[in-house]
Amino acid sequence: MKKRRLKIPSKGRIPISIVSLVLGFILAFSYSISSENTEELSLVSSQFNEQEKYKEELILQKERNKELTEEMNDKQQAIRDIEQSLVDSEGNIEGLVNEAEMLRLLIGDITSQGKGIAVSLVDGAYDPSQENPNDYIVHESHVFKVINELKISGAEAISINGQRLHANSFIRCTGPVITVDGNIFPAPFTIEAVGDPSVLLASVNLGGGIVDQLTSDNIVVIVEEKSKIMMPALRDETS
Repeated sequence: MKKRRLKIPSKGRIPISIVSLVLGFILAFSYSISSENTEELSLVSSQFNEQEKYKEELILQKERNKELTEEMNDKQQAIRDIEQSLVDSEGNIEGLVNEAEMLRLLIGDITSQGKGIAVSLVDGAYDPSQENPNDYIVHESHVFKVINELKISGAEAISINGQRLHANSFIRCTGPVITVDGNIFPAPFTIEAVGDPSVLLASVNLGGGIVDQLTSDNIVVIVEEKSKIMMPALRDETS
């Protein structure tokens, strides 16, 4: 007996081909979307984990900085307690302790507050008949003159536009701005000093002294007595 092969009418072959083509397209599109979603989720997860890692490291660093600050404050207090005990036991140590305290004030290791003076330096009014406008601008040389005079007169702490100075402070004037230890301040420049106001005023206002010298350089100088000046320790400003 011969086997008879099932014949599909030619009219039925076309719909089956179309259905197969559509199914293939749907499967391919679904796989593409799934792959893209997987890659996006993987990227987001990686970024999130990296951010969490940085956050944890930052928190740990802040906690460590806080511990170090507290440890430093404890050691400073311990040193001062020892110094005070030495003063109580031996009167001749008092001078050394006072000198150490003054050195700490000068380097900005402890807070300084008290009476003092403020010296403001303002650019002079430019005269168009003059050739060089720089002759009417405050330069670092003018600032240094005031600072040196205040130090010689016994100022225990000095600041420029609120930025406290230390032994190795870097000061530079560039046109209308001044750079103090990397921080930029606009003119006018106000130099404050904590110390005996009567001594400081007499020093800067001395005939032929700082005020007269700067005035002759076309700089406007304003000197004021201050009843209270507060300068935080440099480490407090840093933190």
